[in-house]
Amino acid sequence: MKQIAIILISCLITATAIAAPPVLKTSLDSATLLMGRVTVLHVDLVRDKGSAGRLNIDAADTLVREVEVAARLAGDTTDIGNGREQIKRDFVLQSFDSGLYVLPVVAYISGTDTTLSPDRLSLKVIPVNVDSLQDIHPVKPVFEPVYKWYDWMPMWLVRYWWIVLIVVVVALVVAYVVYMKRKHGRLLPVVKRKRLPAAEEALEALRLLKQRGLWQQGRDKQYFTELTDILRVYIDRRYGINAVEMTTTEIKRTLRDRGEAQAVNTHLNEILEVADWVKFAGQRAMPGDAESSWQRAVDFVEMTRPQVAPDAGEGAKS
Repeated sequence: MKQIAIILISCLITATAIAAPPVLKTSLDSATLLMGRVTVLHVDLVRDKGSAGRLNIDAADTLVREVEVAARLAGDTTDIGNGREQIKRDFVLQSFDSGLYVLPVVAYISGTDTTLSPDRLSLKVIPVNVDSLQDIHPVKPVFEPVYKWYDWMPMWLVRYWWIVLIVVVVALVVAYVVYMKRKHGRLLPVVKRKRLPAAEEALEALRLLKQRGLWQQGRDKQYFTELTDILRVYIDRRYGINAVEMTTTEIKRTLRDRGEAQAVNTHLNEILEVADWVKFAGQRAMPGDAESSWQRAVDFVEMTRPQVAPDAGEGAKS
């Protein structure tokens, strides 16, 4: 029994290792046609992928003496799975002699093996009766293949165009991202907004700071830090000095040298001293210091903002 089982397994392995034979079928569009007209011979071949072979009518000009091969159309190959492929070929036939003609069997030749089509085809060509001049019609040209706009494209591109489209779209997106990263450092360009004048910007920032009510929440240190930062930015823009990185003493000395002693002594000095006491000593501000410092900051900005010169035309009229 063991020997029988081994033999059966060996036979099974051998049978699966042997490639399946080709399958060949043929058919005609019409087995009857008028003399001078055309019909199409369809050849359907199923074989193993990668195998090489040819049809016996590939290079033939005639099938029989009276039946000519007018044209050979491009083949269509389809993968049908299991290592097999289907090839469809069309041959355009034409005859100018009436009669019944038995067409030769189509064969597929691969190496030393030959596969014959089981279909035995016949073609009946009917003569055209010419009784009078009225029966004479213009001679139609020999079959002219109809070409479509995508015939010049490779077959894989016609079948998988959607994959190609996805690849092109992805490539364009990647190219856009790389371009924007290199040029702008981000995907979308920065829209530059026109900056407000220094005084208007500072007053708007002070208004927003007051609305947040930080000192009412007991966040004195954060409140005075943001208040002095607003003033430092304003002084930087107004006087062109780097107040953001200066100490309180340096700011006051620099402004005095610029003739702004009055505004410094009456407003900015008190704001900066209270702010330093809260920020660096870690103490809570006295009641009313937060709001009074805010008001002094507003007064300082209003007193030091640039004065707009009156219009020359208005001065002349007045």
